[in-house]
Order: sequence, then structure tokens, then C-alpha cells
Amino acid sequence: MPDRGGVGVVTSARTLRDHLPTPIARTAGAVRRRLKGLRYSYAQLPGFPQVADTPVRLFIGPTNSAGQGYAWARAADSIEGVSATAFSVHRKGQFQFAEDYGVPLTWFGQPRWQRAQEQHVLGSYTHVLMESLRPLFGARGLKDGSSELTQLKAAGIKPALLFHGSDIRLPSRHAKREKWSPFTPGDPLTDRLETQAARFAELVAAADVFVSTVDLLDDVPNATWLPVAIDPAPWAQAARPLFSTDLPVVVHVPSSAQLKGSDRIDEVLTDLASRGLVEYRRISGVTHSEMPAVIGDADIVVDQLRIGLYGVAAVEALAAGRLCVSYVGSAVRDRMRSLAGREVPIVEADPDSLGAVLTDLLSDRTAAAEQATAGPAFVAELHDGRRSAQALTEWLDPKEIL
Repeated sequence: MPDRGGVGVVTSARTLRDHLPTPIARTAGAVRRRLKGLRYSYAQLPGFPQVADTPVRLFIGPTNSAGQGYAWARAADSIEGVSATAFSVHRKGQFQFAEDYGVPLTWFGQPRWQRAQEQHVLGSYTHVLMESLRPLFGARGLKDGSSELTQLKAAGIKPALLFHGSDIRLPSRHAKREKWSPFTPGDPLTDRLETQAARFAELVAAADVFVSTVDLLDDVPNATWLPVAIDPAPWAQAARPLFSTDLPVVVHVPSSAQLKGSDRIDEVLTDLASRGLVEYRRISGVTHSEMPAVIGDADIVVDQLRIGLYGVAAVEALAAGRLCVSYVGSAVRDRMRSLAGREVPIVEADPDSLGAVLTDLLSDRTAAAEQATAGPAFVAELHDGRRSAQALTEWLDPKEIL
């Protein structure tokens, strides 16, 4: 008789895979997806986009992290002679961002779709940006997309790798250089990312590589910075005047609580809220299309305290003219002066100083509001897509294929 209480009982295929060695679990997952996909064997395939007749045709995928694949595709479209397509795999529990086309994970594991995807990409594009070294042609039990890079080159397509952050950042190196690093040996997330980044490092040395944040240039010195890109308009339009409510509103929207130091942020903001100094909103489960209203109704956005960078969330807060508080770090600020000749208009804070920094901002709201005015101009200069197009232009040179 089965134990209906479930104590000590393996209750799902996922739980079973969690107890298997990684190679066997990966293969089991691929087999499961293939069997599940048999129901689609005779169904109509999802449509593929019409590809423009331009000298350069760029394909970006398959993660579209924070909607950046689509944003960079639109930036590439602005380059004369270039058209771009952004593809992403839809995973359960993850918010979907704008894209040119995508498929659910079940289709991604379906052999008939995989063959069609491979034919579409190899037969349609001149350049490919492979995000996070993830396979483009389907879930086929591959550890990464390195074998597909060989296929792309054999087909006469120019590939490059594109990394967003934790996909290539080596935790052990980060822990050595950053006092507040969230990475500790023995932590499951740290160990998983360490293994992945070490493996990827062996594949990127001889490749064309782009990274979305300048801190990653420490991990991939041969990479080119491809600035994150957003449309500033929705963020600016949704923003109310700063400090126009009875209590200042402070917002934190963690994509990864561990990496962002959310435990410390919660501690400090909960204390300030209990003293009647702020209204603290810890945001989760909000779609990206709803985020401009969430950020626009804040006065201060606390991004992260552990990594030493700024990314999409901080750029969105700056575009809305909010005070963005985060641990950027002196190395990133120095590098931005060198690369862009600009000061990063983010208020610096770390786990020790966050409370004092926020108290200082609240003590002189007029000065704080004036400080926030630098954000929209910074975004317009570096993160509205134009600088991203410049970063891609040389690599996308159409003269190479004419």
C-alpha cells in the first residue's frame, strides 16, 4: 500500500531526476520532453517569421533575458542593411517579454520542430548571437550550444556569443574582488554557476563575444560591451513627481533575492517603514508590461547590494527619473568613465551603508529630486538602443558578405 502521507516517497518525475547524476538527469529530461512531444508529431508547426531581404540578417536567441534579445534586435534594425529576429523559449513560471517568435519548452523538445528550426536558421540568416551558450535548435540533451556554433560556421553564418551575467560570471573570481559578493563555496547556486562559468570560459577565448554589463569584462576580457537597451518612453510617461505622496515610496524588485542581497534590503526597509519614514513595497509576480506603473509610483528604487554592477532594472528606474540606489562599485564606475565618459547616476550603497544612505536622501528631498534628474539623460545617451547599435555595427559589417 503506498504511503498516502507522502513522507519519504518520491512523488514526481522531477523529484526523481533531482536524485540522479547530472548527465543521466539531463538525458532523462530530454527523453521525457520527446515522449511528451509525441502528441505534436502531426500538429501544425508554430509559424516561423518572414525574414527580410537585407544583406545582413541577424538572429538572436534563445533566452531573451529581460527582453534584451528583442531590444537588441530592434537596435540592429536601425543599422543600414541589417534586419534582425529575436527568438525565445517559453518556460513555465517565467514572464514573457516581447519577441519576434518563440515556442514553449514542449515544442523545443519536439524533433520535427527542431528540424524545422534548424532549417530556418541555417537557411535564413547571415549572423547569429547565441545567448548564454544555450542551444538554438532544440532541447536535445546538449550541455550547451557549442556543437551548433560549428554548424553555423559550416553554413557560412557568422556567430557570436552573448552573455548577460550569471551565465558567464565566475563566482570564485567575483568573491575575491568583491567584499559583498553573494558567492560562497558549498552554496548550491554558487557551485552550479562556478561549474558552468568554468566550462564556458574554455569556449569563449577564441570566439566573438558580447556582454551586457561592463563588470563582465573582468570575466571575458576579449568581449565587447553591448549596452542593455530599453524604450525610455513608457517609464517616463508612468512617472509621477518625486516625493509627491505623504510617505516616500521605496520599491525593491528582486529577480534573484540571493544575488541582489534582498535579505538585507528587506531588513533595512522594514525598519524604516516601522518608524514611519517610508512606505516599503517588495514587488514580485508583476509582469514586465505592468512594471512602468510600479516604478513610476516609487520615489526610490533599491536595486541590489551584492554584485557590483547596474543592469536592466536600474536603467528602467533611471529612465523613470527615480532615485536608484544600488551597489555599483568603484571598478564599474571607473570603467564607465573610460568607456563612455559618463558618471553613473546611481546612488551608491552597500549592506553596511544602505540605512544611512536612505536616511540622507530623505533628509533633503529637494536635493535628492535634483539628483534624480540625471537618470533620463544617462539612459537616453547610453541605453535607448543607439549605443547598442554602435556596438554591433562593426561585427555586422555587410561588406564581409557582399
